[in-house]
Amino acid sequence: MELGHRAITYVDGGKGVIATDRRRGYRAAMRRHGLDAHIGVLRGDNTEAAGERAARQLLDGAELPTAIVAFNDQSAIGVLAALSRAGVAVPGEVSVVGYDDDALSRLSCFNLTTVSQSAREQARHAVIAAVERLDQGRTESREVVLTPRLVLRGTTAERV
Repeated sequence: MELGHRAITYVDGGKGVIATDRRRGYRAAMRRHGLDAHIGVLRGDNTEAAGERAARQLLDGAELPTAIVAFNDQSAIGVLAALSRAGVAVPGEVSVVGYDDDALSRLSCFNLTTVSQSAREQARHAVIAAVERLDQGRTESREVVLTPRLVLRGTTAERV
């Protein structure tokens, strides 16, 4: 939205709790920015194949969105593959964003803009929690919230 996109489609992640939270987050963000009329959710899951199917569905439609946000990086890579095969320029015609900042998203052939959940930091907290339970006998639960961050790479551009 900061890049001027209004027609932003979300490729869903399925039925799980995380998928439900991300879908709600997408809808809430679109409403918060006054883009209710542009809300579009396509069925998907956490695979490249789901991203490809969603992109083909968009390609068969009347008009492409200016941006596509995928449930995860795998799905976003499927979107990129289908758009590339169809000759759609990313990010020239459509911007694409994934989620998770996995190793594939960093490869130069994808160079995917994504949301990082700081996997290394998550692992560090998990190890600390396990050690505290095993060595220190901690029994009370504790919640650690890490702030996700947008990692800008080559699949997003300003809408002009």
